[in-house]
Amino acid sequence: MDVKIEAGWKEILKNEFTKDYFQQITAFLKTEKAQGKIIYPPGPLIFNAFDKTPFDNIKAVILGQDPYHGPGQAHGLCFSVPDGVPPPPSLVNIYKELNTDIGMRIPGTGNLTKWAERGVFLLNAVLTVRANEPASHSKIGWMEFTDNVIKKISSGKEGVVFLLWGRFAHDKQQLIDETRHHVLKAAHPSPFSADKGFFGCRHFSKTNHLLSQSGIDPIDWSVS
Repeated sequence: MDVKIEAGWKEILKNEFTKDYFQQITAFLKTEKAQGKIIYPPGPLIFNAFDKTPFDNIKAVILGQDPYHGPGQAHGLCFSVPDGVPPPPSLVNIYKELNTDIGMRIPGTGNLTKWAERGVFLLNAVLTVRANEPASHSKIGWMEFTDNVIKKISSGKEGVVFLLWGRFAHDKQQLIDETRHHVLKAAHPSPFSADKGFFGCRHFSKTNHLLSQSGIDPIDWSVS
C-alpha cells in the first residue's frame, strides 16, 4: 500500500513499509474493511501523529496504548479527541495534573493537536482498533512498527523527553538510549491508577526543565 504519511517520516520509515509484517497489517485492515468492520481512526488519520509532528520537530514523546474505540473519538493522537468530543477520563486526569503542575486552566476541549504541532509526538503503540472492541488490533503487527519508530527516534535524535505512563509504556524504556535522551515514568492517568503516582508526577514542568537544560525551547502545554 502507498502509505500516506508526512514526507520526512516516509523517508525514515520506508524500509518498514516494505517488510512482511507491515504488508500483513495492510492485508488485515483491508480484510476487516471488506467484511464491513468499522475501524478507528478513519484511514486518513491513522498516521496523524506522524503528520502533525515531523521527525525533526520532536521534543517529547507521550506513549499511549490503543486508540479510543468509540465513535468519533480516535483521530490518531494518543489521549486526544477531536473538538466537540468530551475529554475521556484519562485526559481529564492529565488536565488535572497540568493544572496542579503548571497552573494551566482546565481546557474545554480534548483536542491535543496543538501539542503535536509544538513537538509532542503523541504515539499510540497500536494505531488502529475495531469499533467497540478495545485492543482488537493489538496483535496484528503494529507493536513491531511502533517499537521500531521509538528506536528510530532514540538513534536519530538527541535530548528527547519520553513520558512513559503505566506499566505498558514502562516496558518501552528498553528501546530508548538513556545516554542520549530523558525518560520520565509515572503511573497511568486512568482513574484506576492516577492516584498511584500520576498525580504529583509534575512531568510537564520537568519536561520543560530538561529541554531548557539542553538548550531546547520549552513546550507550551496549552491546547489552544
